[in-house]
Amino acid sequence: MNRQLIRSYILLVAVAIFLFTVPVAFTLTSQLRGDTLQSVQREAKTMALLLGSDDTASCEALAQMATAYGKETHGTVQVTPTPTCEPDLPRPERDADLTRTVRDDTPTHDWGSDFIWGEHLVVTVPADHGAAVRIAYPTSEMTSRLWQIWGFRAGLAALVLGAAAVIGGFAARRITAPLRALNAMASKFSDGDLTARSPVTGPPETQTLARTLNQGAERLDTLVASQRIFVADASHQLRTPLTALRLSLDNIADGVDDEFVREDVEQATAEVVRMSRLVNGLLVLARAEAKVTAPEPLSLGDIVDERLAVWRPAADERGVTVAPMGSIDGRLLVMSSPGALDQVLDNVFSNALEVSPDGGTITVRAQARGDEVVLSVLDGGPGMSDAEKSRAFDRFWRGQGLTGRSGSGLGLAVVKQLVTDDGGSVTLRDAPGGGLCVEIRLRAAPRGGG
Repeated sequence: MNRQLIRSYILLVAVAIFLFTVPVAFTLTSQLRGDTLQSVQREAKTMALLLGSDDTASCEALAQMATAYGKETHGTVQVTPTPTCEPDLPRPERDADLTRTVRDDTPTHDWGSDFIWGEHLVVTVPADHGAAVRIAYPTSEMTSRLWQIWGFRAGLAALVLGAAAVIGGFAARRITAPLRALNAMASKFSDGDLTARSPVTGPPETQTLARTLNQGAERLDTLVASQRIFVADASHQLRTPLTALRLSLDNIADGVDDEFVREDVEQATAEVVRMSRLVNGLLVLARAEAKVTAPEPLSLGDIVDERLAVWRPAADERGVTVAPMGSIDGRLLVMSSPGALDQVLDNVFSNALEVSPDGGTITVRAQARGDEVVLSVLDGGPGMSDAEKSRAFDRFWRGQGLTGRSGSGLGLAVVKQLVTDDGGSVTLRDAPGGGLCVEIRLRAAPRGGG
């Protein structure tokens, strides 16, 4: 928008310069032509009077005047002799202008070019006795004055346009400053910072818009915060009765000898366990949405090695191999909030281990691509269809595979929330040879270490 405003200012100034300067320059050019022509014609008519005179002294005066005129103006005076005056001056060529001048007794002139003028202005003036005087006046001085006229105005126009660009840039920044503030607020708001507010500055229209957006943002922040607090409190409060309920069911199962009753109690216990996972997932998701910590450079290799060490015993119980594809460079730094990437890997590894068959393999690989780092976790499970992939990040959605039996449907939702909060993205792809590939794209830390 700043560029458009600056271009508009420059265009308006350029149009004004063109309308007020160019006509003046053309007028001065035309006036220069007219003055020069009148001056040369006046000198030529004076010489024609001397040429047509029957006085010998006039003829001598003509020769002297022509010589002095040539020295002063570098012009050439040509005359046709008369019976009473035959000065020692060049004779003009017999051409159409000379013939017309003598025949019609009318002065003629020729600028030598249809565009402005040529090298000489040729003026032919009639004299008595069928004679004529011709002056070839050099136009080099006129050309220099012409360049002065147009060059001065062109330079002045360039200076004015430069000043217009500087003033226009300053004015454009002043005008768009409130809009930039609103845009900065909208960018923070879109990144999840619901506390972002815009300063109420600028003209009345932008002030009204800023107040409206601030009020809407404050109301939305209040509603979202209330929802997060409610979910977190509800999840936290439900953990205690669910734990007590599970203990009670375990006590009942220990004191029951009836096989059918024991089976019902175990089924109820399994549902309580699933509900506990669901409540824990809700609590984790609520904390993820409410986090306010800023991303910082963290070593991806160290975090992956740490989480693999935690999950490897559980994988060994089922004969599942969990290993990185090659070594992950410990100097590979990514921008992530402290603890966020740990939760992301825990959820991804949990899902991968649950769907992997006994004796299967879970592969982890990391690759730097420009200004981002791609972390991929591949399993050997049944994979997902395209329809399932499109819904996998929805809350409480559980697929028809192995995760449908005991999952809460919040694991991938938590993963997406944590990754996107740090400016990354996560997608699901088909793994080569079958299974699912969870591809996590994280921002690479600046090489300067910041």
